[in-house]
Amino acid sequence: MTARIIDGQAIAADLRGKVADAVHRLTRDRHIVPGLAVVLVGNNPASQSYVGSKVKLTAGSGMRSFDHRLPETTSEAELLALVGRLNRDPTVHGILVQLPLPAQIDARNVIGTIDPAKDVDGFHPVNAGRLSAGLPALAPCTPLGCVHLAKTVHPSLEGLEAVVIGRSNIVGKPLAQLLLAENATVTIAHSRTRELGAVCKRADLLFAAVGRPEMVRRNWVKPGATVIDVGINRVTDESGKSRIVGDVAFAEVSKVAGAITPVPGGVGPMTIACLLVNTLRAACALAGLPEPVLARQAAMDRE
Repeated sequence: MTARIIDGQAIAADLRGKVADAVHRLTRDRHIVPGLAVVLVGNNPASQSYVGSKVKLTAGSGMRSFDHRLPETTSEAELLALVGRLNRDPTVHGILVQLPLPAQIDARNVIGTIDPAKDVDGFHPVNAGRLSAGLPALAPCTPLGCVHLAKTVHPSLEGLEAVVIGRSNIVGKPLAQLLLAENATVTIAHSRTRELGAVCKRADLLFAAVGRPEMVRRNWVKPGATVIDVGINRVTDESGKSRIVGDVAFAEVSKVAGAITPVPGGVGPMTIACLLVNTLRAACALAGLPEPVLARQAAMDRE
């Protein structure tokens, strides 16, 4: 048995196409161009690369992109002042402050200052609380992408047993809430979970989000399970060659799983695609419009 490879690149490209069509209709019919402001403090190479991709894909979807690059020495007060200006700017519908931030800035203060209606990262306590309460909210992009990928294998997640390894506020906890909203039965596992391998082996849906290279092995996975790997870890082999791996031992797990995401090329592309979805949703909500319909234009034209 060899697992089906869940192609995050292709699925994300399709979702970005749907977003672009919806943006086109919103601009044409309502004269609203969704705007995303991305703020990067410092020169972290990984963050610079990631922000560059976000800016490029935002513009490619027909949205306005506002790119703010600040020096490493920026104070918390200066960053909060910028966030305040973006909150008040009617052309900005989404605000994303790239993490991590330099040591002199408390990320919690920054996240708490962003207008929850423009919090396209879904990290504000108001959005976290609304998500937990089952109310409409902007949810974090990576968990949204994980659920979208799982639903390409299982159109309905109802009744499936899901195990989420990791309890971070960015991935694990919101992912569990999104899965509950899909009527899955959810277990959150973590570093203190007893018999972690046995817990994972119960899962129809297994989500690995702990940041430990290739931690999930073949004997942790139920035959036929769907495995979504959120991890991105750089490792060096004996020859000194560097490579990127996930939290799942892909080569061995793909021999027992029913479907699996690769790393890279799985969850990563979906995170940016879901950021565009959130920006579009925020633009519609701020204008008092209903949720955007994400369908390809060709399909809309046939109706």
